[in-house]
Amino acid sequence: MPKMKTNSGAKKRFQQTGKGKLMRKKATARHLLSSKSNRRKSDLGGKHLVDDTDVKRVLTMLGKK
Repeated sequence: MPKMKTNSGAKKRFQQTGKGKLMRKKATARHLLSSKSNRRKSDLGGKHLVDDTDVKRVLTMLGKK
């Protein structure tokens, strides 16, 4: 049986930490920023954890399980 291919889009969007948690970026931070408050734009920055309900699906796309 051949190896499962990694989803190319997922490998660009998700990152696994040393302890195995998955990190992602938040949506809506690319354009139309003038109508968003500074606080909201700040909250959209940085990395955030993937929700527990999506971890299994993301790991499958990354070829981990």
